[in-house]
Amino acid sequence: MTTSSPLDPAPLPVRGKLAAAWTSLIFLILYIDYFHLYQPGEIDSIRNGVIFEFAISGGLMSIFFVIIALPGLMVLLSATLPARANRMTNLVFTSLYIPLIVFNAAGATPDYAFYYVLTIGVELAIMAYILRTAATWPRTAPAAVQK
Repeated sequence: MTTSSPLDPAPLPVRGKLAAAWTSLIFLILYIDYFHLYQPGEIDSIRNGVIFEFAISGGLMSIFFVIIALPGLMVLLSATLPARANRMTNLVFTSLYIPLIVFNAAGATPDYAFYYVLTIGVELAIMAYILRTAATWPRTAPAAVQK
């Protein structure tokens, strides 16, 4: 007769939680941007040199790169920075990134309002998790888990 043992209750380190949250966020941002192209007229608008009423230029594409590179960079920084710098970097970048997430609502049309509410809501929930996780970073290492 075999006995089952409980799953390992070892907690994920804060760095791992933050890196996982940023990874989830970057995938969502990329997929949300990709699915945005399915809206009628979006591809034609891009072919005409316009994104969100902005003329496509090297400067605009550089801004877009910085916006999308930040979450990718935060995956690496969350996994590697020392705890104090990690905590502050996550708090600052998340606080700066929230308005960028909300700005996506500017492209909302009535036909896609639910899509924007849903996608922005999920992104903001991840950002809230990052803020909470970084803000409540334990000051001391947790005690060894008792079996």
